[in-house]
Parts: sequence; structure tokens; C-alpha cells
Amino acid sequence: MARPIRIMFHLFSLILIIGFNAGHLLAKNDQVDNTKKNQFTFSWQFDGADSLRPRGGSTLGQDVTLETEPDEKWFALHEGGLTKKEQDRRAILAMQGQYRVSFDFIETINFKNPHMPSRPYQSWGTEYVFPVTVTEDFISLQHIMVMYFKNINGDDGKFNIEQPMVLKHWRQDWKFQDTTLNVFSGFNTWTREKKSSKSVTGQWSQAVYQVDDSPRYQSLGFWVHKSNYSAWKSEETWRPLPRREFSVRNDYDVLVGFNEHIITPNGWVQQEENLKVKLLSPGQRKEPNAVVAKELGIARYERIKEHDWSAGENYWKETNEFWSVVRSTWTSILEENDTVTMKKDGYSDPLFQVMFTFATDSNFTKKLNSDKRTKIRKKIFEYVKKK
Repeated sequence: MARPIRIMFHLFSLILIIGFNAGHLLAKNDQVDNTKKNQFTFSWQFDGADSLRPRGGSTLGQDVTLETEPDEKWFALHEGGLTKKEQDRRAILAMQGQYRVSFDFIETINFKNPHMPSRPYQSWGTEYVFPVTVTEDFISLQHIMVMYFKNINGDDGKFNIEQPMVLKHWRQDWKFQDTTLNVFSGFNTWTREKKSSKSVTGQWSQAVYQVDDSPRYQSLGFWVHKSNYSAWKSEETWRPLPRREFSVRNDYDVLVGFNEHIITPNGWVQQEENLKVKLLSPGQRKEPNAVVAKELGIARYERIKEHDWSAGENYWKETNEFWSVVRSTWTSILEENDTVTMKKDGYSDPLFQVMFTFATDSNFTKKLNSDKRTKIRKKIFEYVKKK
């Protein structure tokens, strides 16, 4: 029994220190000399170095080996004779793979009075991205983190590698010419937004979901392809506070900005340009909401090799049916309600903790009969206000 308890302890600890944009694992690449202060190009040059030292990772991770050659998905993306839609699809599918991921965020402009720049954020992790569903007009990609941590052996002072910690991370769903979006409106609320077929011609929506498959944000955008360059840029998008900010900031309510995905020969890059905004009331986009700061962010997904992902693959094999029930429940909630609000109280444990407890109970997930499926759905509905 000690092993499952230990796994759960680490699992909840990891959840509490992640954010993504749906979540970031706070890991430290041991190939970096952390006795030196990491430097940002857009640092505040005249403020004290200690006060603006980057916050984030403090855990040692296993060494990784970068993949230096492009894979078949990169070459497939640049084949001749493709339709625009097929090239779009191949760009999305090119985000599959096994990666080292680095996350960097910094506030470049501050609107507070008195002026108070925030500390930059840096973290690092290893992440496996694989398809859940692939059709002509819809692609769903699931992110799974498989982390190996280094600890100092008390006997000889050398590092040893712990058993891998596996964490179901965020999910991104892509839909072609999507006419119904569930957009974040602030204050834990998502609102259905209808689009005309003409207005979404040639566009793909990207919907991002939290680690427990609850909604995070959704927006439309075009893929652009030029020679060896493929990128998708969102329309202006409202997003909840990421977990990297949720536990340390209470001076703003929503990120308002643009999200860009760029495919590279050895992976992909996600760039963000955000305003941190204090809302006057839910969903009132035209009101004079106060801007606290402007933030730039970049996540680099670099393909790696010779990393053991088997623990993550086994986890997904054992829990895929369970998470399928969770996804279908959320799909029903979002499709059947014009407005969905997540409750802030009235429950003992956060939803992610409850769902992860279910998922790590093999007796629960092995045979998902109708009673268990009903239990999953009822539990999710306990956290939701519907209108």
C-alpha cells in the first residue's frame, strides 16, 4: 500500500506546482548552472537583481538527449501538392511527439502605480504529446508528463534517479471551421459564442482544457504556411489565470491576448502576448477594465530521444476509458448550456484532485460499468453551475 500512497502524494504535489498555460511542471534542467541568475533580454535593468530573480523550478530532472534531425511529420508537412486544409492538418499533427519543454514568462510593461514589476517565471519538463482523436475536421492532442527526478544519495552524495512521476497534463482540440465556441468570460464562467459559417471560412479553432478536462479557453485563427514556416495565430482570447499565477497573484482576473503556435524542424514553439486585466464584472469586454501589466511568454517544445516514456504509455492505456467518460461529460455540459460557471466553494477537494484519485484507483478504472460512469458524471456536476 505504501507505493500507491507515495504516488498520490507526489501526484498532488506536482499538480499544485504546475500551470500551462494549462500547467507547467516546476522542474530544473540540471544541465544549467543554477548558481548563476538566469537573465531575460527584457529584464528591468535598474531594479535589484534579487527582487527580480526568476521564480519557478527547483527540482532536478534527468539529463535528456535532443533529437537533431527532423522527423517524418516535418517532411510530410512540406510535401508538394497539398491543399491548404491538408497542410493545416499536418501542421497540427506535427505537434505530436516526445519533448523537453521550457517555459519562460516575463512582464515587459507595468501599469501599476507605484511601479512594481513582477518576478519572471521559468520552468522545465518532459512531455509526451499524442493524438486522442484524428478525423478530417477534428484533431485532439493529449499532453502527458513523464518526469524522472534526481535526488542526492545520503550515503555517497551521488545522484540517483527516482521512479518516474506521471501526470496527465493539458489537452488541445482543433476543429475546422468551428461555428460554436465556449469562450472564457471571467469569474470562472464560460459562455457559448455562435459564429456564422462565412466568418470562420478556412479557420481552425483551438480549445484548451485543464488537467481534469474542464474548459480553459477557446479561440479561432488561421494557419499560415510560407516555404519552411507554418504558424497559427489566435484571435484575441480571454483566458483564466494560469496555475503559475493562481497561487501568487490576486490583482487581476483574466489574461487577454494572442496565442501563436509555430512548427519547427525539431518540434514547435508556443508564443503568448498577454494583458493582465482586472475585470469590473463578468463577461463585460467593452467596459473600461484596468490593465495591470503586459506579459510575453514562450514555450519551446524540443524533440528528444532515448527517454523512457513507458510509464506514461501504461498510464494512458489503463486510464483512457476513464478519461473518455470525463471528456464526454464535459462535452455534454458545454453543448447543452449557454453559460457554464465553475463553483468556487461547496466542495471539500478540488475537481482535479477528485478526478486524479479516481484515475489512480485501478479497481475503479478497470471495469467502468454504468454505476461507475454515473458516479463520474455526478461528481463533475457537483462543481458546475449551469444556466
